[in-house]
Amino acid sequence: QVQLVESGGGLVQPGGSLRLSCAASGFTFSNYAMKWYRQAPGKERELVAHISSVGGSTNYADSVKGRFTISRDNAKNTVYLQMNSLIPEDTAVYYCNAFTRNILGAYNYWGQGTQVTVSP
Repeated sequence: QVQLVESGGGLVQPGGSLRLSCAASGFTFSNYAMKWYRQAPGKERELVAHISSVGGSTNYADSVKGRFTISRDNAKNTVYLQMNSLIPEDTAVYYCNAFTRNILGAYNYWGQGTQVTVSP
């Protein structure tokens, strides 16, 4: 059974930090690229950060570059999102996503999301 379980969300003041975690199970984690998405009320889900399967390549949305860092620990089947210098515009539900493509097809898994609220 595939599971992605996010944790670490919460309420934080502007300028603060949070570290999100996403624990994966039920699939070969090291074969999957991992992504963090977010969705704010009334807005479309947007890609925040991406890390390759072995962690050698990362990409970020322009809105979070220099503030957020994605990392992964394949030994622990976990991906992280370190969020610094948070601003109210970062308020959203954050989702973990696992993706791979092989000769059998494309495989795409989602977590249930964790709420991040940035407010004074």
